[in-house]
Amino acid sequence: MTIPPERLDQIANRFAEIEARMASGQLEGEEFVQASRDYAELEPVAKLALELKAARGEVAGLQEMLADPEMRGMAEEELEALNQRIPEIEQQLAVAMLPRDSADAKPAMLEIRAGTGGDEAALFAGDLYRMYERFAGEQGWKVEPVSMSASEVGGFKEIVAHVTGTGVFAKLKFESGVHRVQRVPETESGGRIHTSAATVAVLPEPDEVDVQIDAGDLKIDTYRASGAGGQHVNTTDSAIRITHLPTGLVVTCQDGRSQHKNREQAMQVLRARLYEQQRDAAQGAEAEARKAMVGSGDRSERIRTYNYPQGRVTDHRIGLTLQKLPQIIAGPGLGELIDALIAEDEAKRLAAMNE
Repeated sequence: MTIPPERLDQIANRFAEIEARMASGQLEGEEFVQASRDYAELEPVAKLALELKAARGEVAGLQEMLADPEMRGMAEEELEALNQRIPEIEQQLAVAMLPRDSADAKPAMLEIRAGTGGDEAALFAGDLYRMYERFAGEQGWKVEPVSMSASEVGGFKEIVAHVTGTGVFAKLKFESGVHRVQRVPETESGGRIHTSAATVAVLPEPDEVDVQIDAGDLKIDTYRASGAGGQHVNTTDSAIRITHLPTGLVVTCQDGRSQHKNREQAMQVLRARLYEQQRDAAQGAEAEARKAMVGSGDRSERIRTYNYPQGRVTDHRIGLTLQKLPQIIAGPGLGELIDALIAEDEAKRLAAMNE
């Protein structure tokens, strides 16, 4: 993909303008925050644009040197290296210039629910949660459980967690969907392989300004929590159920030690779900196009199979199979799958832009 010189100048000039505004010392409050965001977003693009511009300038100079018999050999060698490097820079710059999802930099709500498979599905949901928790640790992210419903045999019927850090949604957004596991359950005496499933949803967490919620649209109920948690949880009306009347969305939270904390966490989850509804409605045709890329992320869509007997993980959207199940389920190995999904998405979007 050849990027015209005038486009490189536009990028460089825009970056220089933002740099000058920030260095002026005249920006305050929201203006400074917005300029900082613009700077962080444009900096990697500007660096590549300047590198490409410099490389093209070197090519022009080396071509003039070809006329000098004494310099010709060196010039040809350097030209060959540059002619290989320039397409690489252009490709990197084209990817960096792709329109970004406005939610990519946001924290996320991670929701995992046991699907078909009974107790084994709940155990698998627990395995997935620990996989994401360890992967998050590798990324320097923080994972904080918001609500959970533990299974009697271990694992979770459902768990919702708040994940914060740099680029959380950008890396986790393609994890939404049905995850399938094939393995011999611990309770299976005959050694037969069972197939179970769990659903994963990754929702970007909006800022309060992104989603306005009218207090009059909420029905808030308090009740006595049930399940594990000790005497306090079971003897006080600390659990919260919030119903958003216009949409019918219902969120419950009972794991905090206070009604105030549970209400705050329930509102976080509600805001994320409403934001996701707004994004789906706004994206429309873009959402349909994404299905043709690496999948829609819809929870009804089977996206990945974890086959324990064969030690393999297959992502069905991009047809990638890795014989690395232990490393992936342990957390750190998940990065290879996520990077492959992101690269496929970028390649498909680049191809669509060039059509």
